Amino acid sequence: MEVMVAEDLWKVYRLGQIDYPALRGVSFSVKKGEYIAIVGPSGSGKSTLLNLMGALDRPTKGKMMIDGVEISKLNDKKLAELRNRKLGFVFQTFNLLSYMSAAENVETPLIAAGVPPEERRRRSYALLEMVGLKGFERNRPSMLSGGQQQRVAIARALANEPQIILADEPTGNLDSKSSHEIIEILRRLNEEKGVTIVMVTHNLELTSYCDKTWFFRDGKIEREEVRNAK
Repeated sequence: MEVMVAEDLWKVYRLGQIDYPALRGVSFSVKKGEYIAIVGPSGSGKSTLLNLMGALDRPTKGKMMIDGVEISKLNDKKLAELRNRKLGFVFQTFNLLSYMSAAENVETPLIAAGVPPEERRRRSYALLEMVGLKGFERNRPSMLSGGQQQRVAIARALANEPQIILADEPTGNLDSKSSHEIIEILRRLNEEKGVTIVMVTHNLELTSYCDKTWFFRDGKIEREEVRNAK
């Protein structure tokens, strides 16, 4: 079953009088439960593609579909609902709110979803325990290491039980040990919970955890390498 399909995706930015195409006719499909890595040089269009897949931006041309719905035709309110219901995001910079505890950060998507306070707290504590942070629920980001902050970010991404996690350089700010711990958490989510994961990374070593690797260059998928077909 395909959870994401793109047909001839283009994203063109206008800089002054010049058009700069960041994506040049990208087409692909992502099956439920796949773990896909996107690699390529800086400026090749990887993060632009992830933004379109996450309904954070709209294509200049082409179709981007999630569960059969063409998201480029949805209004801003419907897009926000879709993001909150189906997608989880993990970023290189963690994007945690510094004045909130770990548990409160995890709860933020649940507030938007209208989950009652008691259930929010129960779910946030359970998720933090799942990513190995039992006992750190009340700690603010400044009291946590980089690896621990990224674990909080993953717990937050899982708060609304998304079908798909989009991770943009999730280990980019971490040391080697923390990087492998984070990737191991994502691998477990993929294998045990069936969560579909699409991850942008510069680290080719991390692609060994993935089913497929898309090699990106000049706004296109240059080639695809399949390790574990699902």
